[in-house]
Amino acid sequence: MLSTMARVNVELKARDPTPESTLARCIALGAVDQGALEQRDSYFTARRGRLKLRNGDEGSELIAYRRLDSAEQAESTYVLAPVSEPEALSEALDAALGTVVVVSKRRRLFLWEGVRIHLDEVEGLGSFVEFEAVLPAAGHRAEAQAKVNRLRAELGIDDGALVSAGYADLLMDGPQALRRAADSAMRNAYAPYSRFKVGAAVRGGSGAIYAGANVENAAYPQGQCAEASALGALVASGETAITAVAVVAEKLEVCPPCGGCRQRLAEFGGPETPVYLGRPGGTPVEVTLGELLPGSFGREALRE
Repeated sequence: MLSTMARVNVELKARDPTPESTLARCIALGAVDQGALEQRDSYFTARRGRLKLRNGDEGSELIAYRRLDSAEQAESTYVLAPVSEPEALSEALDAALGTVVVVSKRRRLFLWEGVRIHLDEVEGLGSFVEFEAVLPAAGHRAEAQAKVNRLRAELGIDDGALVSAGYADLLMDGPQALRRAADSAMRNAYAPYSRFKVGAAVRGGSGAIYAGANVENAAYPQGQCAEASALGALVASGETAITAVAVVAEKLEVCPPCGGCRQRLAEFGGPETPVYLGRPGGTPVEVTLGELLPGSFGREALRE
């Protein structure tokens, strides 16, 4: 859990095919122009949620946050920590955790009734518009949500423009990031009996990636599959939902989950959850949990 110092935003992000028009609409709406900002966000491997070090015109700060991947408006809970020596901190975080991706952007910032309007030009991705209704400056949750909906209508944002993932995820290429995590875990697998190493990685609803490897035991039934290890890490970190899965094996190009693991994954994902099979670098074989386990037995069967 994030601390009691955590702040909350109501957020919405969308691609912006007409940035000049969006800028004109912001001005016509009466939003207050705060000028342009240059920002560089370095993302590091995080056990819970996301962790980034921001360097920009407003100074440097470490930001830990959680936000569900959703195309619709969603709440983001975050903690900010001002940083006086960003280069040294970045080096330490990279050495201890590893840098995942760096996002560079130019942001035009507007303020409207407690809502931050970001008109972003993201290097490698293009133009976006983002709303952050800061609580309680934008009012209580219902008021903040209503303001975001009004801004979406005023700026003419269509459903097809909405984006569920953050800039870091869009740059990373989700399947490759998951397969790299699974491959790294596979190399640490404990498989002295079968000599068949497997790695798995799942992405939680917060965007964090949890990886695991198979762990064998001399008493064979006590062994654990890689998927079970990854799900254990997910649950231990406080999450109970997955949005994507990757499975890799040392001796096979494609290694689908066993029957038991398909049921384990179905407990935390849905029929539409993508499963990427295959080693990093190549083209993954993509299936869904529904295709792997049709007619699955789920929690709905246990409801009275």
